[in-house]
Amino acid sequence: MSVKKLFDLSGRVALVTGGSRGLGLQVAEALGEMGAKLVLTARKQDELDEAVAHLKTMGIEASAWVCDIGKRETIPVVFDQVLASMGKVDILVNNAGAVWGAPAEDHPLEAWDKLIALNLVGGFVTAQQAAKKCMIPAKWGRIINVASVAGLAASDPAVVRTVSYNATKHGVVGMTRQLAAEWGEHGITVNAICPGFFPSKMTRDTLDASGEAVRKLTPTRRLGGPEDLKGLAVLLASEASRHITGQAIAVDGGAILI
Repeated sequence: MSVKKLFDLSGRVALVTGGSRGLGLQVAEALGEMGAKLVLTARKQDELDEAVAHLKTMGIEASAWVCDIGKRETIPVVFDQVLASMGKVDILVNNAGAVWGAPAEDHPLEAWDKLIALNLVGGFVTAQQAAKKCMIPAKWGRIINVASVAGLAASDPAVVRTVSYNATKHGVVGMTRQLAAEWGEHGITVNAICPGFFPSKMTRDTLDASGEAVRKLTPTRRLGGPEDLKGLAVLLASEASRHITGQAIAVDGGAILI
């Protein structure tokens, strides 16, 4: 098989949660450019409509469903709607997530519960739906969990204090490895992308306060950019990654090395 064919996603259906903006939309652009038909979910219809319109200007076929991944009972309902429309899901990008900043000693438990429900439980339920209803029967699937470098190591408290976020992202990395171990026999690979600091709505306040310090602590002396996740996402979504599974890959300019 040629290298171009290995990376070709034509005929694949990719579901991207939290795909209406930010890193999720960047990944959606990449998968769509390589031929995948896209399904986006997010909580806000207007943002989804904007994302679908944006992708269509790029010649990318996309549709959208409103779904709050933090409410686990809504996920099977929306997933079945997607299947009724698209027929299958070959690629799942578990991107929907949130962060909460507070000193650990004062961190509100209701915020802890919210992040567990969205960042961890919601991602698992979505993966479970995709595997059971599509990927295991098809004997092929790609699951990409968007974790974080905060799921690989502790964060510098001078920059962020996000204990619930770190805990959930460590959980996502552990979940990734276990799902990879259990579902590999079905032709499913499960990997995690672990971004460092990328400019986004989620990171705006932190980067406004500490962006220069973050750059100085990063070997490449830069933040993540709009193309920096795309190549890895395509690799992990394609046939080219058939022997790569259970991995948590940092995309952070080497900051985790320091």
